[in-house]
Amino acid sequence: MSDNWNPASWRAKPAKHIPEDYPDAAALLQVEQTLRGMPPLVFAGEARRLKSLLGDVAEGRAFLLQGGDCAESFKEFHADNIRDTFRLILQMAVVLTFAGGKPVVKVGRMAGQFAKPRSSPVEKIGDVELPSYRGDNINGMEFTPEARAPDPERLLRAYSQSSSTLNLLRAFAGGGYADLYNIHRWTLGFVSDSPQGARYRELSEKISEALTFMAAIGVTPDSHPDLHRVEFFTCHEALLLGFEEAMTRIDSTSGDWYDTSAHLLWIGERTRQLDGAHIEFCRGVKNPVGIKVGPTLEPDELLRLIDVLSPHNEAGRLTLYGRFGHDKIADRLPRLMQATKAGGRNVVWAIDPMHGNTLTAANGYKTRPFDRILSEVKSFVEIAKAEGVHPGGVHLEMTGQNVTECLGGARALTEGDLGDRYHTHCDPRLNGEQALELAFLVAEKLKEDRVDLARRVAI
Repeated sequence: MSDNWNPASWRAKPAKHIPEDYPDAAALLQVEQTLRGMPPLVFAGEARRLKSLLGDVAEGRAFLLQGGDCAESFKEFHADNIRDTFRLILQMAVVLTFAGGKPVVKVGRMAGQFAKPRSSPVEKIGDVELPSYRGDNINGMEFTPEARAPDPERLLRAYSQSSSTLNLLRAFAGGGYADLYNIHRWTLGFVSDSPQGARYRELSEKISEALTFMAAIGVTPDSHPDLHRVEFFTCHEALLLGFEEAMTRIDSTSGDWYDTSAHLLWIGERTRQLDGAHIEFCRGVKNPVGIKVGPTLEPDELLRLIDVLSPHNEAGRLTLYGRFGHDKIADRLPRLMQATKAGGRNVVWAIDPMHGNTLTAANGYKTRPFDRILSEVKSFVEIAKAEGVHPGGVHLEMTGQNVTECLGGARALTEGDLGDRYHTHCDPRLNGEQALELAFLVAEKLKEDRVDLARRVAI
């Protein structure tokens, strides 16, 4: 199939959730041509490195932590927001690494996660009906005809913002900000301030003891520079294929096509049609690729998708993100895991506990209850264990900011709290405290399973 693939071959396929109503088609083509001449945002070697690490996840030797904004925005673009989400991911990773006894692969929904598929192409307020907001790289949130018209110049602004974000992330990752000791000190502050902090204190104290022991035997950031830096990768949904096509280049060292807009691209629940444009595009690039796997997907269709996107069954090539809902996962996930295991498909299984647990509160706010998110993650780990599959990771919509968008958590946010700091441009996100609390609770589950496995091996 790859013999007749090229970066534009998707254009001959039906393409869902890509706007067709740009007022000036010629202007869109001109912007895409401009993007073809822009420098890559990421490099092929980095994407290959991520694929190698995801191969370790598939084999159960590592764990994937993927998270960030539901949809990045131009208005909230700020160095502090990037820093706080980056720091949160590192804090969560340290907790999960210690509890799970394996390295954590860190991937941010950052530097390109702008566009979002919408359930309806239009939005109606009163008697006025306008196109839906689709993300800042397509149109604006303001409910006016001018703002809701797709504007190709927004693609150039999104590219510029993604480039700036990546520059800052690289500086944070390699310049000492990600020092392991700093990360742990930040987490100790969370434990001290959290209403549930006592529950997490034992684990945080054990991490402190481990760091003290490492320092005593000479393993410090001064003696081991790797403790000063981390590997950090970016991802987004491959939705606007014109942009993705423009950013796809031939790698000079391998001769393969790579989409240089992100290290990892995923295909959403709404755009994973076997004969569709998004599958067609993603099957030809060599980046690691993901698919959102929902409650309507049957095992035979999943196997066909896998075979199209990973025809050589390569380790680390394909990640499957279950997104069922806490009340549907027990019924739907086992059959899918059984199919991939029985068929010998080499994939990473991860869980997206956000999208299947969305509801509308009585006051009209779209939200997600923390307890349902946690329940789906725990069910995922238990089902994977029962099916003999590695529970590979979690994919979260979250922010380092102190927003009030998801119900519950240690501070027991209620529907009445949602309006205090409800800032999302699309779907509700876990705030920093909720996300780190989730990491501790998932860590408890991973530790239980690790101890149980060690006990069974010893017997």
